Amino acid sequence: MQQTTTDVLVVGSGIAGCAAALAAAREGAEVTLATKATEPEDASSWWAQGGIAVTREDADAFREDIITASDGEADPDAVDTLVDNAAAAVEDVLLETLDIDFDTVAESAKVDDDAATDGGEEEFAYAREAAHSESRILHINASTGRHILPPLLNHLQDHEHVTIEQDTAALELVTHEGLVHGAILERDGEFAPCFAGATVLATGGIGSLYPRTTNPEGSTGDGIAMAALAGADVEDMEYVQFHPTAYAGDESDDTFLLSEAVRGEGALLRNAEGERFMPDYHADAELAPRDVVARAVQEQIDETGGVTLDVSPLDFGEEFPDLAHKCEEYGVDPADGIPVAPAEHFLCGGIDVDDRGSASLDRLFAVGECSRTGVHGANRLASTSLLEGLVWGLRAGETAADAGDPEFVEAPDLLDSDPALPDNFARDKFVRLRRVMGEYVGLSRNRDDLGRAQGVLRRLKGEVDAYTRTRTSRGLYELRSATVVALLVSRAASENPESKGCHYLEPPAAAAEAEADGD
Repeated sequence: MQQTTTDVLVVGSGIAGCAAALAAAREGAEVTLATKATEPEDASSWWAQGGIAVTREDADAFREDIITASDGEADPDAVDTLVDNAAAAVEDVLLETLDIDFDTVAESAKVDDDAATDGGEEEFAYAREAAHSESRILHINASTGRHILPPLLNHLQDHEHVTIEQDTAALELVTHEGLVHGAILERDGEFAPCFAGATVLATGGIGSLYPRTTNPEGSTGDGIAMAALAGADVEDMEYVQFHPTAYAGDESDDTFLLSEAVRGEGALLRNAEGERFMPDYHADAELAPRDVVARAVQEQIDETGGVTLDVSPLDFGEEFPDLAHKCEEYGVDPADGIPVAPAEHFLCGGIDVDDRGSASLDRLFAVGECSRTGVHGANRLASTSLLEGLVWGLRAGETAADAGDPEFVEAPDLLDSDPALPDNFARDKFVRLRRVMGEYVGLSRNRDDLGRAQGVLRRLKGEVDAYTRTRTSRGLYELRSATVVALLVSRAASENPESKGCHYLEPPAAAAEAEADGD
């Protein structure tokens, strides 16, 4: 693999990375988009079901919903940036540039009278999801991401200023005196530096750190790890959001997401005794914030043996044909209720950035799930992830285009002198890491367990570091990323004594009782 240069290097091909590449290219910058993905579905954005929230006539209500869902921890300035730029970003990229065919009132039987736009040619079927006070979510069935990402990638593929490098991983940032000058890229076992005037990290989430996740394979937190190891600030890493309604199959890692939109249209949660339980936990019942619903679902699973999503109040097959097909694929009859359980879904923290996506290291930007904009606080409001990626991606790309010319500096000397490790080496270490994160740093936490987790993770990181000194491979560096990020999450959780949003600390008595039961 040969050394390369580019004006803007974007790492990651979800909506955030694509938006950054588009905005930089529009400014005339030469853009290289490097992605581990070989298919659109390898990016988290492809898996987004519910849709993309937009600002309508309810800007103040939208702000309030975001802050309330965040358990009061969202940065008001960041929320303003999101809400104030939402409509323009969606109009520009998704409607005018890509002509995305969102569901309309005429096509949907799901919409009530207030769902149409006030006049205009398109009467969109805006949906409502948990913790939203209004219907404001543009969607395409329950598979919005897969209808947005391929057209966006195709548009970039045809852009004269954009080069897409598929099946290409970033292993380490190239830095010199506090400036980021690109990254070491790897493809087909070969690696070399790509020097860039600006580097935009858009590497997605951390789902591969947990036994059950709605993220695609390969969500190992690469961007966060690279940035942290280079000295960039990371914040809010304790806020790991679990989605309450992932399919609870026979295998812990065999799952698919049941969109929050299903509950938004009337589906109910019932425990193994057939009882609806959410009204006992929150006034908004099934439409309570995700962290509340997820903990309630897990508690009912523990107490009664299971939870199902009752879709009988709606015409599930007609209104959510994609999900109905998924149930059929998994041998599930929706009429009997769909077994569900919480699964890791979204990291609310990440690389700390400002309102243009700039990180604490010069010429480094981060957008999408790997970034911490401050919008989500302690818990993310449903269907704001695509919007955040789009808004911050456009702003970061535009800014990155003016960062300066690429400069040649001394790149990290990654060695690959020792024999390759066995094929199962990384896999076995990942099993160990996921077990620790699932047991000790999951939906509910306590001080003792977090201490245990850090002890195991420190030893694991030491082992991995010893191997990366003399070996360079994508799998090994993904494992390194995962151990670094796992430590960041567990440390942040242990240092935050207050339960907020999706960082939930068991009361001392409950923790002691749980430990006694374990004995």
